[in-house]
Amino acid sequence: MRVAVVGATGLVGTKMLQVLAERNFPVSELIPVASERSVGKEVEFKGTKYKVVGMEAAIAAKPNVALFSAGGGTSTEWAPKFAAAGITVVDNSSAWRMDPKVPLVVPEINADVLTSNDKIIANPNCSTIQMVVALAPLHKAYNAKRIVVSTYQSVTGTGVKAVSQLKGERLKEVAGKEEGYEMAYKYPIDLNVIPQIDVFLDNGYTKEEMKMVNETKKIMRDDAIRVTATTVRIPVMGGHSEAVNIEFENDFDLAEVRHLLETAPGVVVTDDLANQHYPMPMDAHEKDEVFVGRIRRDESQPNALNLWVVSDNLRKGAATNAVQIAEYLAANNLI
Repeated sequence: MRVAVVGATGLVGTKMLQVLAERNFPVSELIPVASERSVGKEVEFKGTKYKVVGMEAAIAAKPNVALFSAGGGTSTEWAPKFAAAGITVVDNSSAWRMDPKVPLVVPEINADVLTSNDKIIANPNCSTIQMVVALAPLHKAYNAKRIVVSTYQSVTGTGVKAVSQLKGERLKEVAGKEEGYEMAYKYPIDLNVIPQIDVFLDNGYTKEEMKMVNETKKIMRDDAIRVTATTVRIPVMGGHSEAVNIEFENDFDLAEVRHLLETAPGVVVTDDLANQHYPMPMDAHEKDEVFVGRIRRDESQPNALNLWVVSDNLRKGAATNAVQIAEYLAANNLI
């Protein structure tokens, strides 16, 4: 299968190449794609080096599937051109997620919506993906009415520039050394917490927060679920964490909740209070699962549950989910 990775030199694009190799996706020809300034550079895949090409050359190569991670503007312009050439696009940006004609897919939950006619498929927001993977089996059992989520998100979600900022600030703080870096954020991120991810909207929420609200409803196929979110950037690398409070229509048994989560696809329960075992970003780093712990009843509200949810935002939150979509398409002869 001919596979294009658009944005192959970026953080998520690099991770897509890694995940494609690790999962032995049947790549007969790899086409790494990036902006004009990166054309001619080389990327490595399974021990072989490939030259980066531009958009037009990628379309001319007629890949079966193109995994996009090059930003919303690029996706808005180029995804329809790839689709018009008969290439199936799995897009990691926010450009197409809320388009009613475009499927928004987390394979463990709603891959069944996909058909061979879907030439643009949207990968959800990283923080939405990990939450709904944990939510889906519980919603099916107890009917979620309302979700209150607060996120603790890694700087890797912003990109290379943010990683450089954190490392530069940390080096200066710990070793007293100056390292050249640009500011990805308006404020320092080391030894700090920034309660803003993406731009503010007219309602006082950020774009990231409203992504979680709207995408959750679309993925779960339930517009009645009420969601409110506060998204926060913290000085860690390797994964996003979320405190999730869910109010259900029906009461639940905690032992059954644990069983549902333990048997849910893509979920690992790490919840051993006696030994202080709970999910942390350092444990989720470079893993594809969604880790769930601190499972407990909300004693302030009937039929309500608290969860702590952690996942590697570059893997399940981005690259792995996109590759899993491609795997589903291939396994079901949809590309």
